[in-house]
Amino acid sequence: MQLHQQNPNQGYDALALHASERSRARSLLELLTEANADIRQGVEPQLVEQERTLQQQLDAIEKRRVELLSGNHTPQQATAIEQEREQLLSQYQDIQTKIRTTSPRYAALTQPEPLTLEEIQQQVLDEDTLLLQYSLGSERSYLWAVSKTGINSYELPPAAEIETAAKQFYELLKTPGFQLEDTRGTIGVENVKANKSVSQLSQMLLAPVAEELGNKRLLIVGDGALQYVPFSALPLPETSGEDVVPLLANNEIVNLPSATTLGIIRQEQATRKTAPKTIAILADPVFSSDDERVKSSKQQIDSSLQQQLLDRSAREADIGVWKRLPGTRTEAEAIMALVPDSERVHGFDFAANREMITNPELSNYRIIHLATHGLLNSTNPELSGVVLSLFDEQGDSQNGFLRLHDVFNLNLPAELVVLSACQTGLGQEVKGEGLVGLTRGFMYAGSPRVLVSLWNVSDAATAEMMKRFYRNMLQEGLSATAALRAAQLEMQQETQWKAPYYWAAFTLQGEWK
Repeated sequence: MQLHQQNPNQGYDALALHASERSRARSLLELLTEANADIRQGVEPQLVEQERTLQQQLDAIEKRRVELLSGNHTPQQATAIEQEREQLLSQYQDIQTKIRTTSPRYAALTQPEPLTLEEIQQQVLDEDTLLLQYSLGSERSYLWAVSKTGINSYELPPAAEIETAAKQFYELLKTPGFQLEDTRGTIGVENVKANKSVSQLSQMLLAPVAEELGNKRLLIVGDGALQYVPFSALPLPETSGEDVVPLLANNEIVNLPSATTLGIIRQEQATRKTAPKTIAILADPVFSSDDERVKSSKQQIDSSLQQQLLDRSAREADIGVWKRLPGTRTEAEAIMALVPDSERVHGFDFAANREMITNPELSNYRIIHLATHGLLNSTNPELSGVVLSLFDEQGDSQNGFLRLHDVFNLNLPAELVVLSACQTGLGQEVKGEGLVGLTRGFMYAGSPRVLVSLWNVSDAATAEMMKRFYRNMLQEGLSATAALRAAQLEMQQETQWKAPYYWAAFTLQGEWK
């Protein structure tokens, strides 16, 4: 980007955007490696095994080659090992080509080819959509604003400054009493301070590109802590003499792990048949052996690795006890009332378990609604996941933690996955991969769009939001993104739900069409 500043017409900004896309693909691969994700879904196992074997052989021969060339050797020995290496490399490239041909989804994940600027403009954007892609750096950060026909880039403050403001904004929004208000009003000293900090974040993130926003749909590709910021609640950059207006008022907002992700999704969707039934709902799981629904009162201590990982993730998300979510049943029943019996299936209580989410029958439903604890772990992203019933009817413990690598191995060719009760642990070092990993996992499993909540909203507010969202989508015929925006605008205009805490947590990731 420094080269771009020196030579603005040489296309360096487009190259920098491409590099940003590549780094996102690489960080996801690193996350999957950390998570020991053995991804089998969507790939021929024998090809993966051959690829791994050849990779090991290439690593071994490279070690031998370095040792040989750093010591005494003859030209014949150097030639021989070089020929052997070239032969293995050729075989390895052939296998990768086969994988790309026969398993394009797996190849897109493990051998990513990031989209160029031109490809993003052709494959991702339309005339009414603007891509805002952020990249945070220690000395300076950048924003690319990409339209169907052009690109503009802006230098932003360092990552530390942006992330501090972003985390303050996030914490404010989690407070039910916080309101987005004009800082000049008589709203109390503390709220004035809070709103000033929000205004500063808006100035950093939106002011540079304010003139380009209009009423366009905004595709937001965040970075670091920005991936946990609900842009819908960010006020439009201050205009003298006007009241505070959230971005949601003028713009439909969609979040993406990367622009390339949407290109991949659209390739997959092109040949996909629509599932015949409407919705499968998992709600109100059993998290404790002393839950009143458990017939037996016996206490079991599960020292399994899965339980240890779940407990660790809970500690890092600052969750002391896995509390029952009775409101999720109310939420689920309100959704079910919108759909004929023949079009839906549900799993409550003990039935809201791993067996149900991994059942092949779920591929018959266009929407998968998970009304349970979801974990978005920003300290150790590989511990992100979904918590289902941890006990059976007899009070015996069972594995109910659907971890990140499990999500990638699901087969859920749904139109939409909804995670309606997430817990987010924001550590000192915020890795956006906690959110990106989980949403990208559901996308890899087959869903082009995922609706998540960025903090655990009250039961009543979540049920209200979901009732409105599904009504707008199933009865009014709106797209998922338009239905979400309409529901949020409705709640934001009502006194009871006006605070961003109640409506801003819900963000849609992925395809808007």
